Amino acid sequence: MDNQRLFPLLALAFILFLLWENWLQFQAQKHPPPPPVTAPAATVQGQSGAVAPGAPARDVPNLAPTAAAPAPTTLESGQRIRVVTDVYEAEIDTVGGDLRLLGLLTYPESLQQPQQPFELLEDSTAHFFIVQSGLGSSDSPAPNHYARFTSEQTEYRLQDGHNSLEVKLTWSEGGITVTKSYTFQRGSFVIDLKQRVENASAQEWRGWQYRQLQRTSPPSQGGMFSGVSTYTGGVISTPEVKYQKIPFGAMAKENLNLTAKGGWAAMIQHYFLAALVPGEEQTDTFYSKVIDGSRFVLGMLGQPQTIAPGSTGEFSTRLYAGPKLQNVMETVAPHLQLTVDYGIFTVIAEPLFWLLKLIHNVVGNWGWAIIILTILIKGVFFKLSETSYRSMARMRNLAPKINSLKERYGDDKQRMNQAMMELYKKEKINPLGGCLPIAVQIPVFIALYWMLLESVELRQAPFMFWIHDLAVKDPYYVLPIIMGLTMVVQQKLNPPPADPTQAKMMMILPLVFTVMFLWFPAGLVLYWTVSNILSITQQYVITKRMGALHVAT
Repeated sequence: MDNQRLFPLLALAFILFLLWENWLQFQAQKHPPPPPVTAPAATVQGQSGAVAPGAPARDVPNLAPTAAAPAPTTLESGQRIRVVTDVYEAEIDTVGGDLRLLGLLTYPESLQQPQQPFELLEDSTAHFFIVQSGLGSSDSPAPNHYARFTSEQTEYRLQDGHNSLEVKLTWSEGGITVTKSYTFQRGSFVIDLKQRVENASAQEWRGWQYRQLQRTSPPSQGGMFSGVSTYTGGVISTPEVKYQKIPFGAMAKENLNLTAKGGWAAMIQHYFLAALVPGEEQTDTFYSKVIDGSRFVLGMLGQPQTIAPGSTGEFSTRLYAGPKLQNVMETVAPHLQLTVDYGIFTVIAEPLFWLLKLIHNVVGNWGWAIIILTILIKGVFFKLSETSYRSMARMRNLAPKINSLKERYGDDKQRMNQAMMELYKKEKINPLGGCLPIAVQIPVFIALYWMLLESVELRQAPFMFWIHDLAVKDPYYVLPIIMGLTMVVQQKLNPPPADPTQAKMMMILPLVFTVMFLWFPAGLVLYWTVSNILSITQQYVITKRMGALHVAT
């Protein structure tokens, strides 16, 4: 087998891998999931607190089987309570006490809109994503997320010198008073959510809490090459399963019903997430459902709590809503940092990211950190690359003899391959010597690809000159073109394939890679370009030393 035959196959396999990932995401966004199969609905708590058997299930978690009924297609809205901290600009609705809007002040929407915070949560039609919570009871008043709360203020601001801000909403009926409070901390993306029940009635109160994330599937970006796609959907974690995706398509086919102690539930997207984190000793039932075929719900239903007359009780949960910062998330909940999803290459990507951050702490620029990391990776694989390039140089020196064999045997490929194997054996050349080192490095390349793609730290991170954001494509396509030229130079240094079909494939690869990389984040293209330049330098020196360079002309 020609020792260069594997290289185009590996390159083609890598292209197909990237295209496949983008195709899956594109298809998921282009084609909405089928309408969910109607399951038995729930007996739910109405706004008044009384249980009505056969009442509309709407989008409250399943509590007991009863007749099915459709869910409303729009949300009710009451008075909005505005909350401003050093990291958030939020709005809470008095209907249900829902968290309806959450803007991240330290993460602008874009470089062109530096004053516009990125809106992680919003209840608009195009980007619907909210956090809801409520209480349920089988025989006592309890406010679900349709109940109307009241608030003493319509605006809250974190004042200078204060480290926390508490926003309280109140609901009362039949001697039961519920105070729902959101506590925001300075410099933190963790929000404490508490529901405090005061029982001033003559009967004991028995009920439970639920918390849920509700969102729509993101709109299509317009095509496979409009950008690099990452997973958007549900994720849960339990002590038994550290990280499990719950895609929107899976929610449409079957409702989730899983009971576990601790863990968390989240809706994630590129760079950001919202995660419900109960106490590690709390037992919850994880559930999911679909509303009107377009709104997806992922939530947690807690265990019942009994509150005697004249007593109080409290339900608590933490909400992490913000960027996927691994060092922060790992302090919030076990395995929450896994939402930075590197897939099967996590074992390689995590150390690479640790090293990238370490370099950035020294140089202070993510672009230069990528360049230095690339140099270090090339250093680790220096000996492997040297073996590969030496094998290629030997193959170049054999080019005249191989051409002679082609003239002798013509179209008799069987005798041609047999003669080539004998020539390799005589010259003590391993035909796979130039390919195996490349194959070993492919997992590292893919791991680095996902590491750079998933790192929110690179979002809106400038490099130099015209590269103002390493997380988006090069606006002038300079880096992809340079990268394509480096691939052409590499081909000139490699021995030409004996098979004309392979030779044509090799000629097309630089063009295919260049077109594909036009839409890739600049940070990824920077890595690939620098890696190619280092490879060219190393290969040129080795090829020249072995006297094979003259064959390239």
